[in-house]
Amino acid sequence: MNYTEIRQHFHSLAEASGKEEKTSEAIMRMLKDFNPTSIHSFPDNHNIIAIYDSGTEGHTLLFRGDMDAVGVDEHLALPYASHTPGYAHKCGHDGHTTILLGVAEQLHLHPINKGKTILFFQAAEETGQGCGQLIQSGFLQSYNIDMVFALHNIPGIPLHNITCRAGSFTCAVISCEIKLDGQTSHAAEPEKGISPFRAATGITEQLLALNHPRLTDDNYQIVTLVESHIGETAYGVSAGHGVLRFTMRAKSEALLQAMKQKTENIVQTEVGKTPGLRHEIRWLEYFAGGQNSEEAVNIVRQAAADNGLTYIEKDVPFTWGEDFGLLTQYYPGALFGLGSGNDTPPLHHQDFDFPDEIIETGVKMMVSISKLVN
Repeated sequence: MNYTEIRQHFHSLAEASGKEEKTSEAIMRMLKDFNPTSIHSFPDNHNIIAIYDSGTEGHTLLFRGDMDAVGVDEHLALPYASHTPGYAHKCGHDGHTTILLGVAEQLHLHPINKGKTILFFQAAEETGQGCGQLIQSGFLQSYNIDMVFALHNIPGIPLHNITCRAGSFTCAVISCEIKLDGQTSHAAEPEKGISPFRAATGITEQLLALNHPRLTDDNYQIVTLVESHIGETAYGVSAGHGVLRFTMRAKSEALLQAMKQKTENIVQTEVGKTPGLRHEIRWLEYFAGGQNSEEAVNIVRQAAADNGLTYIEKDVPFTWGEDFGLLTQYYPGALFGLGSGNDTPPLHHQDFDFPDEIIETGVKMMVSISKLVN
């Protein structure tokens, strides 16, 4: 299997979350060459499961690799540039998918002697939907899963280095949309309308006051205002409607849920100060906090040592969310980082391109983890 050729092919496909038709079709074609015990697809999403069953008693492991692209235009003049306007693989999921296919190839060439290995090719990671779709399908209930593992490439860390930590590894993240509906009036008679301004101001001030930005503290939490809009471009009309959009993240799942409750209380209180003003809150793009188990992290650390790789113990969690975190709420396991280079642009940057040289490293790590457990 030519890792570079496969990864660059996936890069050119670059499909949006939930629309990974060509990507999932390509994965299915390649998987058949690696002869899994069974392959499973789903009618309402593009998730794919490949199972390698030894037929003998042992542990059941799940490895995840994500496949969707980011809503960023391709900026680089690559011979394998994205074919999809407005979307490109600027997070490295093309590489993650290739790594998991590499694991499938190794499981085919060197069959496991004990237990089962489940390979989860995940769709819709960027929107925080894919893992939830798999769990809600009930498919995993047929398997007694002992541990789950995944990796993510990490720019700013030297090539091939491994980073991990027990406990919180990625933040719990959620976004919200707050709609405020009052009543317009003539701009000369604003007192005859119902303005959302006072409520919008109070909500924004109080939510931003929840910030505790010190990542080393257990109560780290951040509220970010991403959009604030009141009224419209009509100078003869006083504002009657508005919308506020925030993203919230916290070091733990419990903290995030507490922030949600505080948000709903704040909105209810501030809206109540303006008689007649109505509101609606929508919670969007939820990413459960990633919680790495101590046992799983020890396995990752040992796999790095077995492959002669530098292991870096991370002091604090990453502030971004990762949909794999939801699986760690159900099963013990770990997400770990694979260094993609000190000079590699950040994730989601228009100049990012997954370094092909770390694909083999990712495959070796996953295979070593499998051997250490079984």
